[in-house]
Amino acid sequence: MSSPNFSSPVSSSAQRTLHLNAFLMSTGHHEASWRLPESDPRSNTNVEHYKLLARTAERGKLDSIFFADSPVLFGEVGRRPAGKLEPTALLTAIAGATDHIGLIATASTTYNEPFNLARRFASVDWVSGGRAGWNVVTTAGPDAARNFGVDDQPAHAVRYERAAEFIEVAQKLWDSWEDDAVLADKAAGVWADSERIRTVDHEGKHFKVRGPLNVPRPPQGHPLIVQAGSSENGKDLAARYADAVFTAHQTLADAQDFYRDLKARTAAAGRDPETIKILPGIVPVIGATEEEARALERELDRLIKPEYARIQLAKTLRVAPEDLPLDRQLPDNLPGEDEIEGAKSRYTLIVQLARREKLTVRELIGRLGGGRGHRTFTGTPVQVADAIQEWFDGGAADGFNIMPPVLPSGLETFVDQVVPILQDRGLFRTEYAGRTLREHYGLERPANLYAGTVAPALTSIGSAL
Repeated sequence: MSSPNFSSPVSSSAQRTLHLNAFLMSTGHHEASWRLPESDPRSNTNVEHYKLLARTAERGKLDSIFFADSPVLFGEVGRRPAGKLEPTALLTAIAGATDHIGLIATASTTYNEPFNLARRFASVDWVSGGRAGWNVVTTAGPDAARNFGVDDQPAHAVRYERAAEFIEVAQKLWDSWEDDAVLADKAAGVWADSERIRTVDHEGKHFKVRGPLNVPRPPQGHPLIVQAGSSENGKDLAARYADAVFTAHQTLADAQDFYRDLKARTAAAGRDPETIKILPGIVPVIGATEEEARALERELDRLIKPEYARIQLAKTLRVAPEDLPLDRQLPDNLPGEDEIEGAKSRYTLIVQLARREKLTVRELIGRLGGGRGHRTFTGTPVQVADAIQEWFDGGAADGFNIMPPVLPSGLETFVDQVVPILQDRGLFRTEYAGRTLREHYGLERPANLYAGTVAPALTSIGSAL
């Protein structure tokens, strides 16, 4: 298969349609959103709040919703709502309140085991009727490591090596049941055909897993695989395994470079580049007029408490908070990316943003307050739609990770005022064409890895009580 030419922007969106994911975070992505009069500062543990958001996204015919996660209490608890429900448990509750919207959750390959995680996402896929997606992360930072009896995080390269093997094991486990393994033959008294269920007998550098999984093959075959790291290792992992990529870019040129690079890597890995969907994050601050949108942006930025934000910025940059005076630019002696073992690409994005625009620490904190490095765009619904179309038509994106600064109002405004504009332009669906998340993203159901092979006899695997 010859690889497409990704040296120039996409010439037309006539044969392409956007993919839109709603990235949901308690009261919204802006760190001060919880302080607005409209916000419920305890919504982070309110299941009904998330059901409402999911139904709103589904009303807008969005492809999916997404919950980030980390096995650590992240940041300063005074800064914003910090506690999070375990996302796959949350997705099962949302599945019963929705019919079409895809359901994506983050889970770490560094602090989980393949069998348990493969079972968890297979279960969500069954509960939702084929709408589950797994955002694969390797988890940076020593704080998370210490929750699992480790003094520090594994090296960046080791984490990604483990992640690749982890995904391979999960896929083997999902395929350990053939699609037609369950016979449910009452007359013959045979529930399942043991010859269509197999051990995987994986033995690698990081994992030794016998299998089979104790859940039949998921409705989608494999739940959708999402990846979000933009380091060199992260892009290589995405090129090999990801169906969708969440990424962060501040400029069209940077987004185009990333798009071309990842599509080319995907082709080099022997995959069709059209089967990987690249979705940059955008934080849309929307108003009926541009001034109304600017006023909301100013109010949110006014409510930021810089003392908390500076502590978090210092952790990201691997410096002491006192080394970041609020009204000075970043110091010259910051570590290089090669010295950073976690979140390499986000570190580089933040430093480049500050250097390029000569921002003071206070100004940088304001720029990061809305989306932690993702692009913030402030304007009217038409201007937001224009910004989305520019990147989509310009060879920078297959869609977008929509990150409302305030919830639920920011998502409602996007769905009710921006989505209809995109639909009128022929850029986005008006109805769902399928029921599964893979169908939303225009992806085929993967063939079973073991199709055509002979399964070993299932003896002595376990007993039912």
